[in-house]
Amino acid sequence: MNTASIRSIAMVLLAAMLWGTTGTAQSLAPAGLSPYWVGALRLVIASAFFALLAWPAWRARRGGRLRWGPVLLAGACVATYNLSFFAGVKSAGVALGTALAIGSGPIWAGLLQTVAQRRLPAPVWWLGTLLGVAGGAAMALDGGSTVRAPWTGIALCLLAGLAYAMYALTNKRLVAQAGAAVVNLAVFGTAGLLSLPVALLLGGAPTVAPGALGIVLYLGLVATGVAYLLFSTALRHISGATGVTLALAEPVTAFALAVAVVGESPSAMAYGGLAAVLAGLLLVIWAELRTTRPAAGAAAA
Repeated sequence: MNTASIRSIAMVLLAAMLWGTTGTAQSLAPAGLSPYWVGALRLVIASAFFALLAWPAWRARRGGRLRWGPVLLAGACVATYNLSFFAGVKSAGVALGTALAIGSGPIWAGLLQTVAQRRLPAPVWWLGTLLGVAGGAAMALDGGSTVRAPWTGIALCLLAGLAYAMYALTNKRLVAQAGAAVVNLAVFGTAGLLSLPVALLLGGAPTVAPGALGIVLYLGLVATGVAYLLFSTALRHISGATGVTLALAEPVTAFALAVAVVGESPSAMAYGGLAAVLAGLLLVIWAELRTTRPAAGAAAA
């Protein structure tokens, strides 16, 4: 049994749980701060967090050497994901937009990885991924949304899923060259620099109330900084496509918080979607461990 793969899977699931707190945290924030600024500021705060972690490695000159082409690509993908997700959700609606953005990510990742490796992931992986995506859509829609949405909103949400998948696959290459903190500092610093002028253009000058400041700090330090540090570290030992699919644990956490904290009463459709997501995640984990077991055995030999 590949212990590194199991540990990495657990790290991605924990990261997804932290991402799943984002919606509840934003719902508790006072109104007034543009969602574009929320997205941009959390990237800046996360970059400062990564800078603190990367500083000892830089001082000891152990940070590793990064190729700036992939860094710029990954940073542009993170910025594109943030901006297109917020804009797409605003246009298509929260339920449909979230389902499209999060649900399309694993499918994009599987297709991109197939093109890059010229080999399809295992049929069990696809079965688990599609089951998880369908379950996530059922949880997000919860029987209360129609598919009536502007095509521009739908396109933006699909673009968000594509950008996230490209980020994950590019980031997997980067963490093989340098430490996770150094990689994330370069990527999120780039994304923050790209996002700030766009947030100013679309959201105007920011006005951060004291209550909103605490929420933004939490989103930047925990839901972004800690979560993406876990995710990037985990990509050393699992495939990028599997990492993106395991992020479907995010709506499971959001579902639990919506029931326990916000007091929502989900429908039977949402509970069925929850069961489908959990079953799909188990299939993807099984497929990943089957894939990495031969490699681990060959390395031991």
